[in-house]
Amino acid sequence: MDMTPLLLAEIQFLASFSFLALFMALALALSWMLLFFKVRARLTGDAGWTAAYRFWVRIFALCFVLALAACLPVLVQLGSLWGGLMDKIGNVAGPLLGYAVLSVFVLKSCFLGVMLFGQRRVSDTVHTLSVFMVALGLLLAAAWMAAVHSWMQTPDGVAMVDGRYQVYDWFQVIFNPSFGWSLLLTVLGAALATSFLIMGVTALQALRRPPGDGERCAFKTALIVAVLASLLQALAASGMGDVISRYQPVKAATLAGYWHSGDEPELILLGFPDASTQTNRVLLAVHGTGGRWLGRDDKGYLGLDKFTGPRPPVALSFWLLRVSALLALSMGVASVLTLLRTFRRRMDLAVLGSRWRKMLVGMSFSGGLLVMLGWCVSLVGLLPYVVNRSINLSDVFRPTASSTLLLSIAGYAALYAVLSAAFVGMLLHAVRYGVVPVRKTAGGPA
Repeated sequence: MDMTPLLLAEIQFLASFSFLALFMALALALSWMLLFFKVRARLTGDAGWTAAYRFWVRIFALCFVLALAACLPVLVQLGSLWGGLMDKIGNVAGPLLGYAVLSVFVLKSCFLGVMLFGQRRVSDTVHTLSVFMVALGLLLAAAWMAAVHSWMQTPDGVAMVDGRYQVYDWFQVIFNPSFGWSLLLTVLGAALATSFLIMGVTALQALRRPPGDGERCAFKTALIVAVLASLLQALAASGMGDVISRYQPVKAATLAGYWHSGDEPELILLGFPDASTQTNRVLLAVHGTGGRWLGRDDKGYLGLDKFTGPRPPVALSFWLLRVSALLALSMGVASVLTLLRTFRRRMDLAVLGSRWRKMLVGMSFSGGLLVMLGWCVSLVGLLPYVVNRSINLSDVFRPTASSTLLLSIAGYAALYAVLSAAFVGMLLHAVRYGVVPVRKTAGGPA
């Protein structure tokens, strides 16, 4: 593969954005799980829910800090790599990204400190309200980001004037055709990533010692969330596929590996698309169902031959989608089977054997990987455009030497490796020794 500066820039930005998406997802879902732990502790008086909250609030704090840190490279690269982008879409993306930053700033300034450090200084009601406001703020930030991303996929409410997008209807910009499904997939992906992380960590704790009440409460919550999120994600992915087939038929044909227009094709589950011959080497397919998520006109289904101009990398998009689907299926099966094995004992982690616990430990970061793959499918399927069929990446790319990009990619890779290792190290330390209180009242209990 010819590593052109543009391709290297795409790799660098996609890696940085994926790292940001991972920890944003973990912080988002953990905030709502922590709120659930707090409410359950208030309603039941069960110390297990309080123990679960105290353990996972430290992990949430680390995820939040890493998400904030990961924002900086993405913002820097927007200016250094894609210098002409904001000039063209700034009237749309600028306010939406500003609201996202404002949402995080408000929750950080007003409520995050109370959530992390003020539990013994304010009433339980005020503290619970602070946890809710932090969760709500992160959800709003995710919604604004989903609005920007979905608008770039299915732009609406704008007009191109002198090479710049001008907004004529903000409602259509925000609630564009793919916004709802994009936000839902973002939330469900975050829920899956967090639930499998919790199940993996509690399973690792159970391998070292008998699980306590806090581990049981956290595991039960995560298992239920994992099962529900897996089922809902399949429905949401189907809904997004319908939107893509209507508004992004090129992307739909690329993901399906559908080269030649005509009758309904077979649904290729496994295969090797060959761009040089515009054919597929099919390994596994289902006949008569391949047109479900393809664009159509009055002559039949729309293949890649119907579209002129640049198109996404077919083989890469094709395989990214199938790897994502296979990973999502394996997570759904694992969560349902775990539910069935523990259902009679009220989803008690202790009934699982050591092999099953080790399997859950091995899948701790499967949800995080699925989040990153999902963003890759969406962004790679849009290439070579940054806004669907209108703004080409090459038009907004700021020319940079390949050697400079290679050095920066190596630097970012080292940085992300260190941060990831630190995150895993903290998890392992917490599993082994428990958590150290963030703040302790003088003379009071730990």
